[in-house]
Amino acid sequence: MSTAGNFFVRWRVRLGYPLAVALLAFSRPTPRSILVGALAGAVGLWVRAYAAGYLHKQEVLTVAGPYAYTRNPLYLGSAILALGAGIATRSWISAVILIVYFTVFYSIVMRREANELRLRHGASFEEYARAVPLFIPRLTVAKLPGDSAGSFSLAQYKKNHEWQAAIGLLFLLFVLLVIWRFLRH
Repeated sequence: MSTAGNFFVRWRVRLGYPLAVALLAFSRPTPRSILVGALAGAVGLWVRAYAAGYLHKQEVLTVAGPYAYTRNPLYLGSAILALGAGIATRSWISAVILIVYFTVFYSIVMRREANELRLRHGASFEEYARAVPLFIPRLTVAKLPGDSAGSFSLAQYKKNHEWQAAIGLLFLLFVLLVIWRFLRH
């Protein structure tokens, strides 16, 4: 893996914290923006939760459930969560920061992970990659030979610690409510 690839993988979460401070500094939330952002965020959480219930990290090539529509449903859910955060902040500067951050970091991370899966799973991954787009979902389920349908598992969801994303969204919404209240006075 390239040095740049390592940087983006290692720093994508760490740089998220100072970026969150910037988002909050530029935010001008209202109860309505927070509510609409929360609704969009809830959709993102649902997508992430659905994907996490299928994902068996480092064990098998997951191609069932949401992975039959996009190879990166967790990141799709994160993008929807970011959209919700941008709406909740009611700040075009915050929205631009989120878009640039997500586009730069996650486009590199998704391609790096695709290369790792290609090395690990070979021809199976190549066939999967031909049938299922990297990020923007297909409209129909990809039918892959030998695809074991799999099913959602609450235990797998828990194992993947996806509940942490919900806590993060709730914390963001709480902070935005505090900012709104502070800006009102």
